[in-house]
Amino acid sequence: MPLTPIADLSQHGFLQLYRKDDDAIRAELSRGLLDAHATTSPKFLYDALGSKLFEAICELPEYYPTRTEGAIFAAHMDGIAASAGHGSVLIDLGAGNCAKAARLFPALRPRHYVPVDISVEFLRTAVDGLRRRFPEIRMTGLGMDFSHALDLPSGVPDEGRLFFYPGSSIGNFGPGEARALLADVHTACGSDGGLLIGVDLLKDARLLSAAYDDALGVTASFNLNLLRHLNHLLEADFDVRDWRHRAIFNPDLGRIEMHLEARRHVTVTWQGGRRIFREGERIHTESSYKYTRQAFVQLLEDAGFSDVSCWTDEREWFLVCHARAG
Repeated sequence: MPLTPIADLSQHGFLQLYRKDDDAIRAELSRGLLDAHATTSPKFLYDALGSKLFEAICELPEYYPTRTEGAIFAAHMDGIAASAGHGSVLIDLGAGNCAKAARLFPALRPRHYVPVDISVEFLRTAVDGLRRRFPEIRMTGLGMDFSHALDLPSGVPDEGRLFFYPGSSIGNFGPGEARALLADVHTACGSDGGLLIGVDLLKDARLLSAAYDDALGVTASFNLNLLRHLNHLLEADFDVRDWRHRAIFNPDLGRIEMHLEARRHVTVTWQGGRRIFREGERIHTESSYKYTRQAFVQLLEDAGFSDVSCWTDEREWFLVCHARAG
């Protein structure tokens, strides 16, 4: 859906540019569920409850990406700030609770913070709390789905844009999709902008599998909550008790896959669709691609970025990059 240009955002603390198109959502979900290998987009994992469950996942001992990325920023913040600069328009893609960006405010000192997320009410609450903590920073929350189009309102300043995409969220996209998204970000940067991004690196499959299938079962709850969300969106009749969480490392594709696996033969119906799932049949709900340092830098360069600076942890589990658009 095209966005209506907004010349002046000074009176807007929050802009809801995402408008749920129920028919389009149902069509997208129905197509995926009826595919030969059933699938859903990972964006549907993040309803209000899903967003809170993901916050809990980030606190788990098995889930190393959040704390490893945080440690890289803590250890190298001076160098990152020197590369990224100060006084930027910090555009936070998939901002969630905005906590990662907020930790960078003292070093980056952005003049304008623009968090973007599809989970509108969750983001609105986060921005309201953040505004009270940092009243000196202008903030404009954008409720929008940037995975389809990165059309920012005209009132977001063109100069000094720094896109922030942490948490290896880029890994949810296949390599071709990731290149296309990064190319869109490059275009949106303008001539003097840049990108600050975190990406998970390839490592031992046991570490990867544990991070997506924790002992407490929080990730399982996060994945299974998708079924409740589908029931709401599709008027479907999924029974959570009929399904189990699976996390599998696919070495050929270099990715962790999350699936929901039928515990028994089950028939699911929804508005406009019906499918019989055999015992053991799966719905692919998320992929998380892992990169080598060389491969990810090449991906950034293929998308048009240059002058890439990188920082990693001692074990080389995770990578933070700043790349310039010009």
